[in-house]
Amino acid sequence: MRQDKLSPAPGSKRSRKRVGRGDGSGHGTYSGRGSKGQKSRSGYKMSRGFEGGQLPLIKRLPRKRGFVNIFRTEYSIVNVDKLNMFEAGSEVTPERLLAAGVVKSLRHPIKILAEGDISHPLLVKANRFSAAAKAKIEAAGGKTEEVGYETKAN
Repeated sequence: MRQDKLSPAPGSKRSRKRVGRGDGSGHGTYSGRGSKGQKSRSGYKMSRGFEGGQLPLIKRLPRKRGFVNIFRTEYSIVNVDKLNMFEAGSEVTPERLLAAGVVKSLRHPIKILAEGDISHPLLVKANRFSAAAKAKIEAAGGKTEEVGYETKAN
């Protein structure tokens, strides 16, 4: 077999359609776009899910689309293992967590979660505790106290 004798299989290669080259070509005048209407104009692009002006399926089925709960409470999360940086028997408040750099701001309420372990007793004051975090703190001999939340701008 010689490389100069190779050719593609018959019918596998087609020349591209050259539109707008006169009526004799069969693709003149309207260039295969028909006459008038949105699809005949230049720059036409149909968006995904467009159904000709009918309300699209994705907008008719809210369960498929999800929603954003505007009343959601956003918490600053602190895991139990981060509390090990405080000395045994001390009181851990949201202000002390901010001073230690554990939370960035007191704009959101603080929630203590149970990731990791705590090795010594502490009195932890926060806005919320997960049940597992409360159990870990109390198992280490510490106490938990839920404090109310008031907005602080910082």
